[in-house]
Amino acid sequence: MNKKWLPYALLLPSVIIILIFNIIPLIYTVYLSFFDWNMVKTNKEFVGLDNYIELFTNTKFYMIIGQTFAYIALLVVFNTVMTYIFAFIVDYFIGKGKRIYQTVLFIPSVISLVVGAMVFLWILNPVSGPVAQVLGIFGISIPNWTTTNGWVIFVISLIVAWKVFGYNFLVLYSSIIGIPREMIEAAKIDNVKPSRIFIDIILPMSSATGFYILIMTIVQGLQYVFTPISVITKGGPNYQSSNLIYHAYHEGFTLYKTGVSAAVSTITLIIFFSLLLIQFLVVERRVKYEN
Repeated sequence: MNKKWLPYALLLPSVIIILIFNIIPLIYTVYLSFFDWNMVKTNKEFVGLDNYIELFTNTKFYMIIGQTFAYIALLVVFNTVMTYIFAFIVDYFIGKGKRIYQTVLFIPSVISLVVGAMVFLWILNPVSGPVAQVLGIFGISIPNWTTTNGWVIFVISLIVAWKVFGYNFLVLYSSIIGIPREMIEAAKIDNVKPSRIFIDIILPMSSATGFYILIMTIVQGLQYVFTPISVITKGGPNYQSSNLIYHAYHEGFTLYKTGVSAAVSTITLIIFFSLLLIQFLVVERRVKYEN
């Protein structure tokens, strides 16, 4: 084989896999969004934009979009902001025992999210859970969070954060310890406050990794919350814990409205790429890829 074509030949298997499992399903999903179909009928009825009109004339769909952004916002706080700060604290303030923190925090990453959801459901049971029992001693009761608007989104986000916090922590911690120690030691000698060291040295020098974690957090906010929603609430009560991905699943595999499900998936894709575009236009410009 001509050496000129060898790189393309080596890439061909990966391209074929991506084409079969990513590109073609994506195109077919957009195609299905213009049809009325239930995966059982042999014929698909072309309905144009009716599926999109049905979604955008339903107030619950706007509520689900808002909840999707709420999940993303909470996970950005839990899994990007708090993880960044905690990684800095472990590196800056803790001398011995850093390996213990790394190990303990990473353990939830290898535990199934289904198992994690069931454990949290038991721990936070408002009647017989350990948290309710301890708070009951002080006369404090916890709400039935699975049926309480606001609380259910917060707790589901907390479950996902518990699952991925350790992974994000290790990635950010690895980036922080790679920063030249001379810069941090010089700042300490000059009596620079830890908060200024974090803002002026740590953030700029590890911004490329932080940008990656931010992108991953958005993916987690869209995708990972599906599991605890499916296990605990099924999108309830009255869609108040649902997000776009679970709603697409619910429309397609519970109500068998495949066209509407495909339309929800297409809208989710547009929102996701819009968020990525905003990140690359606004956040990525401030990222430093070299020390």
